[in-house]
Amino acid sequence: MNGMKTNQKRRRQGIASFTSAEGKVQSKAHGFSFPDFLVVVAALALLVAVALPFLTKARARTRQAQCEANLGRVSGAVLNYAQSEGRLPGEDAVVKGALWWFYKELVKGDLGLKGPSSPADKVFGCPDDRGYEEGKDSKPFRLNSKFDYGSYVFNGVNVPGQPGMPNIAGRALSTIKEPGRTLLVRRWTAHAPLSWHRSRTGRRNQPFYSDAESVVGFADGHVNFIPIYFDGMNPAYTREPVPGYNYKYGD
Repeated sequence: MNGMKTNQKRRRQGIASFTSAEGKVQSKAHGFSFPDFLVVVAALALLVAVALPFLTKARARTRQAQCEANLGRVSGAVLNYAQSEGRLPGEDAVVKGALWWFYKELVKGDLGLKGPSSPADKVFGCPDDRGYEEGKDSKPFRLNSKFDYGSYVFNGVNVPGQPGMPNIAGRALSTIKEPGRTLLVRRWTAHAPLSWHRSRTGRRNQPFYSDAESVVGFADGHVNFIPIYFDGMNPAYTREPVPGYNYKYGD
């Protein structure tokens, strides 16, 4: 009898001991110490550091693709205008401002835009447009009434006091000898030249530099992302590029 009681007591002690040990193991398994937390934070920081450049480049590619798509639609509208009117927008067109910016008023209806121009005219804006003016009042061209809320300029520059600059304003499409090389509409940066994509000057608009890449549309309707020539002194739009560049402003 005493032997049976002794065995039962030992079994109870064994169960209690096992339960106590299991609880300790479970407690240890479910614990999360501060050093463990630091390890997790470090691992997450490393993942972010590795992934961030890829995400940044992906967003930049998406914005550039949108800029090119918008310019393609604008170029199409300008070509439709030229076909219906028999010629491209010219100096005698009824626009309230400089032709190279306010050509928009002649073609925007083809893109379904009615009424006064506004920042809501998304198709005329490049997502990376940062404008040009410096200071606290600076804002993108696409948000500025001074530039008719657009990032893209027509190849019809008319700057007072600077006559004779090459362009195709008022020309019939049939008179353009090389439409695949002749600029039609381009992002403003091609005039400097500067770039809003893969820029060597970061967010700054100075200095101008040769081979700055810009989104441009040609008289045959295609759009490309190309380097723009700069002679180191004069704005790009004031003269034709030297041999080796696959674009031109006029004939």
